[in-house]
Amino acid sequence: MSLASATTLAETSAVELRRLIGTRELSPVELLEACIDRIERLNPLVNAITATCFERAREEARAAEAAVMRGEPLGLLHGLPLGVKDLENTQGLLSTLGTPSLRNHVPSADNELVARLRRAGAIVVGKTNVPEMGAGANSRNPVWGATGNPFNPNLNAGGSSGGSAAALALDLLPLCTGSDTGGSLRIPAAKCGVVGFRPSPGMVPSVRKSLGWSPISVVGPMGRNVADTCLQLAATAGPHPGDPLSYPLDTMAFLRPAPADLSRLRVAWTEDFGLCDVDPLVRRAMRQKIAAMRHLFAACDEVPFDLGDAHRCFDILRAEAFVAGMRSTYEADPASLGPNPRANYEMGAGMSLLDTAWAQTEQTRIVHRFQRVFADYDLVLSPTTPVSPFPWTQPCAATIDGRAQDNYYRWLALTYVVTLTTHPAISLPCGRDEKDMPFGLQVTGPFRGDLALLGAAQAMEQAFERHATLRRPRPDLTRLVPADPPLQAIVTAAPDDLHAHEPTDGLEASVV
Repeated sequence: MSLASATTLAETSAVELRRLIGTRELSPVELLEACIDRIERLNPLVNAITATCFERAREEARAAEAAVMRGEPLGLLHGLPLGVKDLENTQGLLSTLGTPSLRNHVPSADNELVARLRRAGAIVVGKTNVPEMGAGANSRNPVWGATGNPFNPNLNAGGSSGGSAAALALDLLPLCTGSDTGGSLRIPAAKCGVVGFRPSPGMVPSVRKSLGWSPISVVGPMGRNVADTCLQLAATAGPHPGDPLSYPLDTMAFLRPAPADLSRLRVAWTEDFGLCDVDPLVRRAMRQKIAAMRHLFAACDEVPFDLGDAHRCFDILRAEAFVAGMRSTYEADPASLGPNPRANYEMGAGMSLLDTAWAQTEQTRIVHRFQRVFADYDLVLSPTTPVSPFPWTQPCAATIDGRAQDNYYRWLALTYVVTLTTHPAISLPCGRDEKDMPFGLQVTGPFRGDLALLGAAQAMEQAFERHATLRRPRPDLTRLVPADPPLQAIVTAAPDDLHAHEPTDGLEASVV
């Protein structure tokens, strides 16, 4: 296989790759080798993929090829290489959550999300990097180091699904998983120029969350385009008793979301939801994007929002989840947790029943208030993040537009206020900002309107591609150079081999 053909394969959409495999025009073995070659050449520059299992993947690719040649029924993802976010348990492959206490943890079984993807025919190639225990939106941890932005490795890739977003942006893999509490699917997608979809709670079952009835944390798909994102969604959606919010639905409908006629849609937009700090650069970019796209819609109006005390509400609900997932770890050894997870736990441990009851009630009020805009509009547009990507050495955006942020995750407010509404939301690549970095447009759909949102997102993506200001940006590989300092600089006391291992017993990953 020539370098040119390998590059072409790596850049081909997941939907098209699956079609080529099904028609025997492409071997899963050939596709996997193209991905491994690209990972070996480019991953050292961004550190997106951590633990790998190349030899097992090669065996599975050969089996996938044989199944095609025998004419067997093929799953939705048959033969497609997959990256799995390192918060998900993967059988026989390191699952560390980026925390030192789990640096040698190798599960004996896949969790439900990974099991569904593998049953659909996906081939797990490796894990993708995260902040320690998923806490924060800068994918750096003491086990694997940091993930650099594929447009400039000295800058951060977002998080907590930062490794997945960077891997997709560089075409290292056609599919990667993600999850989202305060924006962990949407923020890295925005910073890396790919698609991240936060589905309605329960659409894709999340069996690892401790608070099964909470709608705050979800798992969901990422992709290089909307169709690839829908393909993964179709393979993972549907009920599971491990997630009491999950429910039966027509999963195949996600393969063919009804195409939206944008000229009939009424769109509302906001720079800040009335309560989020946003850098002037992002405000200017948002206004520029709106000016370039407003002709696509029947109406495109800036509207005010009243979302109450969304900041305090999210603080409490987020902290509650960390207390539920980390209590045993914290009580056994607080020092085993990094500063961000520990801060979240301690914040929650100091709260009372009065606090949690208020937060649950306030979230209900926020959901009710948010519906007002959908009485007149079909979608809400906003920036996905309030700042352009900043250096990965900087833990978070501590100051925005001259205002100090209350904590390390306050800069995620543009996405976590949408989380509180429980509405589905997607981050679409939408050109670049003044610093020549990707700009992500957050598109929020109506309550439980996932299919309608995906149909609109696909139509917007197609329209954006025809406009230089709006089309998806691509990394320039000729400008991709090693980060300074090195992305692995913060790794400490790592074992010699952090790749595939034999399963171990008696150590379970913390649930966050």
